[in-house]
Amino acid sequence: MKPVLDTDYLLDTLKTLLGIHSPAGYTDPIVRVVCGLLNDLGVAFELTRRGAIRATIPGRQQGPERAVVTHLDTLGGMVKELKENGRLAMVPVGTWSPRFAEGGRVSIFTDNRIFRGQVLPLKASGHTYNDDIDTQPISWENVEVRVDERVSSQRGLEMLGICIGDFIGFDAAVETFPNGFINARHLDNKAGVAAVLAATKYIRDTGLELPVDLHLLFTISEEVGSGASAVLHGDVAEMITIDNGTTAPGQASSEFGVTIAMADSTGPFDYHLTHHLLNLCATNGIPCGRDIFRYYRCDSASAVEAGNDIRTALVTFGVDGSHGYERTNLDSLLCVAWLLLAYAGQTPLYEQRETLGSIESFPPTRDTDVVGTKVAPPEPIPQTPLGPVPEQELAEEADRP
Repeated sequence: MKPVLDTDYLLDTLKTLLGIHSPAGYTDPIVRVVCGLLNDLGVAFELTRRGAIRATIPGRQQGPERAVVTHLDTLGGMVKELKENGRLAMVPVGTWSPRFAEGGRVSIFTDNRIFRGQVLPLKASGHTYNDDIDTQPISWENVEVRVDERVSSQRGLEMLGICIGDFIGFDAAVETFPNGFINARHLDNKAGVAAVLAATKYIRDTGLELPVDLHLLFTISEEVGSGASAVLHGDVAEMITIDNGTTAPGQASSEFGVTIAMADSTGPFDYHLTHHLLNLCATNGIPCGRDIFRYYRCDSASAVEAGNDIRTALVTFGVDGSHGYERTNLDSLLCVAWLLLAYAGQTPLYEQRETLGSIESFPPTRDTDVVGTKVAPPEPIPQTPLGPVPEQELAEEADRP
């Protein structure tokens, strides 16, 4: 029987997070809110110098330890130029298309004030430009921010205190439905954060005892590449990243279950940890699929590239239209939370506490079933093998030119 999660808490938390602008580089406000939510749950935490959060749910023993990582930062923009017409040129924060910026309601964060505005194409009026509104190129050079103030010149913008480099946050425009669908910008990755906090609330409310310490990491620069590069505890042996999975033609992710990523653009995820998660889904009846993301990079990549020798995996909730007007479903977020609880209740995969160990602490792997293998087959790991290939079939394959 699956744990009964507080869905109202999950949705309310998600709406709270979506109501806070947090483009990468301007994440202090959301960091403070998440720290307050952790305080409410009675979870201890620390902050790195830049503001990433390292929280800990104690287990029966301290090691080998594990971590779950999500990111608080989102896409956004910055002021590139104060234009002579009283509008703002902008550059993106993170990788996304200006076609999704057009029409967006925004906040401009200056040194002293917050102004409101809207992103428009340079040729925004059909009454003025006729068919030209449909033929202008889609690029960041062809959009501008209209500030909702009485300003029509560069000097007027300067008098308001708007400067080059001011951050621009895009409204989430969140809408939820009785059928579980959730539409908004920035579900990547605030929906993941809400799922992690909902699972945390279940652990605290039920007094669920964990076998080892579980560290909850909330990073602040995933959208610009550095992510979990400097937030890990040194004794963490395995880490799961929670992020969005792309539902689109050619992809296998679902908006109604959890998807385990086998690889992203930086390469495969850890074989043993990935298959452990797949087995947990099968054992606990959690709807689950597999996918590979070709144009995708998550916190796991930055953690490994920073020199952390850890096993990593990527658990995703399905998102349609990622990095644009996004949509997910409550069922997918619940599946992520259920898998986190199943994972947190298990002992770590392997007991290698030190950075370096012996072959005895290295995990067994199923034999490759290839004729001529000289290494004695190890003990099987708990997964379903394909079975040996008949020798006659192998011989016939070897004889083919």
